[in-house]
Amino acid sequence: DLFCIDKSSSAELSEAINSMYNWYSNSACCYAFLSDLAPLSNLRHCRWFTRGWTLQELIAPQFIVFYDKDWVISGRKGRPSLMTPVHRNHLFATPDPGFERLLSGITGIPSAVLSESRDLSLRRQYSIAKIMSWAAHRRTTRLEDMAYCLLGLFNINMPLLYGEGEKAFIRLQEEIIKETTDLSLFAW
Repeated sequence: DLFCIDKSSSAELSEAINSMYNWYSNSACCYAFLSDLAPLSNLRHCRWFTRGWTLQELIAPQFIVFYDKDWVISGRKGRPSLMTPVHRNHLFATPDPGFERLLSGITGIPSAVLSESRDLSLRRQYSIAKIMSWAAHRRTTRLEDMAYCLLGLFNINMPLLYGEGEKAFIRLQEEIIKETTDLSLFAW
């Protein structure tokens, strides 16, 4: 998405951010390039796990292949929904529960969320506070993006208003509360 979105167009940016979760969840395969992961180094220290935008990139796709800085496969999450000749390779054909447990330990996201198909509704299975907690240790460059990067996790569409600062998160809460009676939302 970094190179595919015209950030100079506010309309395109808004549409893209409001659509991202669906793009990822409908993908056959996603690739995560961990540019700061050296071979045999600790995955836990990768910046990828501290960025706000990568939360939906981790949860939404059914299948992700993780690569280290040398483009060597470090692990994979899930199982491909579409078995192309590339995916038939034994590395891709079976789940990698050990790697999914590692991801769960790093992120605090239950393994079930990481391994299940994306047609599940997070809001029905987990409290709003629990889902928000998965983002608690993540950061974004712009303050508003901390709210915007959560839109897809809550199936919320709302206009982007860069410059509003913390009000973006309040607007997100207002949109979420229209869809739920879960008051754990206010713990955030």
